Amino acid sequence: MKTMNKYIVHLAVIIALCLPVAAQASLPDFTGIVERTKDSVVNISTKTKARKSTSEKRTPMPELPEDSPLGDLFEKFFNNPDEFGERGREGQSLGSGFIVSSDGYILTNHHVIAGADEVIVRLPNRDEYVARIIGSDKASDVAVLKVDAEDLPVLRFGDSDKLRVGEWVLAIGSPFGFDHSVTAGIVSAKGRSLPTDNYVPFIQTDVAINPGNSGGPLFNLDGEVIGINSQIYSRTGGFMGLSFAIPIEMAVDVADQIKENGQVSRGWLGVLIQEVNRDLAESFGMDSPHGALVAKVLEGSPAENAGLQVGDVIVAFNGKTVLRSSSLPPLVGRSAVGKDADVTIIRKKQRQVVKVKIEELPTAVTQASLPPEKVEPEMASALGMSVNPLSSADRKQLNLSSGVEVVDVEQTGAARDAGIQKGDVITMIDNKEIDSVEAFEEVTGDLKSGKSVALLVQRRSGPVFLAIRPEDS
Repeated sequence: MKTMNKYIVHLAVIIALCLPVAAQASLPDFTGIVERTKDSVVNISTKTKARKSTSEKRTPMPELPEDSPLGDLFEKFFNNPDEFGERGREGQSLGSGFIVSSDGYILTNHHVIAGADEVIVRLPNRDEYVARIIGSDKASDVAVLKVDAEDLPVLRFGDSDKLRVGEWVLAIGSPFGFDHSVTAGIVSAKGRSLPTDNYVPFIQTDVAINPGNSGGPLFNLDGEVIGINSQIYSRTGGFMGLSFAIPIEMAVDVADQIKENGQVSRGWLGVLIQEVNRDLAESFGMDSPHGALVAKVLEGSPAENAGLQVGDVIVAFNGKTVLRSSSLPPLVGRSAVGKDADVTIIRKKQRQVVKVKIEELPTAVTQASLPPEKVEPEMASALGMSVNPLSSADRKQLNLSSGVEVVDVEQTGAARDAGIQKGDVITMIDNKEIDSVEAFEEVTGDLKSGKSVALLVQRRSGPVFLAIRPEDS
């Protein structure tokens, strides 16, 4: 028995000693990737001259005695400040980039070089070049630079679509000006949409990215570039575990358009969309919340020409599932202009496919906003709110063909629970157009208690669907 116990103790010690070795063996070795790729990652610095506005008031020259020896000096300083370098002061920013062709094309972020008077690219061997900005695209945050050099080391591109959440990734860049810093982490999520970037399905990672990393490459374990490090989420200005990279396929597509056409064209559908929550999904007869709910169809848009309607839920675009509303803009943006796209929708609880001819995204799309709120006498009440008819002048100003204005919302009730606000203009309830107070009373009178229905309102920020659940009277 003692011999057996002694054997067990020895075995336990051996296992304990081996555990750290086994754990280390399971971790990736990044040294090979760094050795193969580091010479293609560059440091980017920019110079911007501080230009003083001509409308800016100059400091008045102080009064001096006529024979003062400081007269000539003050005259030059206050009346000719350029001679003293006032206009020549320079701001400098740092970022990263990487070489994509042996003849000197470099990818980086738009925000790294935006507004720069001079862009300097420094290679790992300390060679420096003044780069030309071939072009940049603010919407995708991609910029293309060119330096006059030959036989530069080039990075290989991977397939970001094949990335899996939890996969190891590696970044090389110049955080806070520290050249060629290497950090690693995992893919936290894919297809992230940020409030300021509707057309980029970001790769989210927990790789340590800080100011200066912007524009640098994100690698997979094969040493292939699968993204451009672009943004961080931070409350302090430093790394907090939320980093976002532009998928390389999108970046390359943007870069190719910049090089070939000097600008970037994007597909345009012409709808305003919102998320589908559980109550809205129930009102549209959907088993689960998904897709992009059409809250407005823009006049003269491809969507209007194809017959898309307010209240349609787009659940797939060209065969790709639209799980969230944020998934749709990148799919549309990368679509070929002038080609038909298959848009799968749910309309009146039925699934169907609509063909839409995609057009180029206009430079600016405007929409009507609501006028200042006003209070008028009540005309009808239901669902815990009171409404007034919408005047013809208001309809014209808001570009609405129908609707009633909410003039009061009770402190408790279905309207308050649904998030309806005073000043909202109700244009549709349960897929039925509300063109008068009488229509409002008729539709609300037929609603069944306890069952969610969709209600479309127009606000200053635009149209939005809300789910309202009538209560027992």
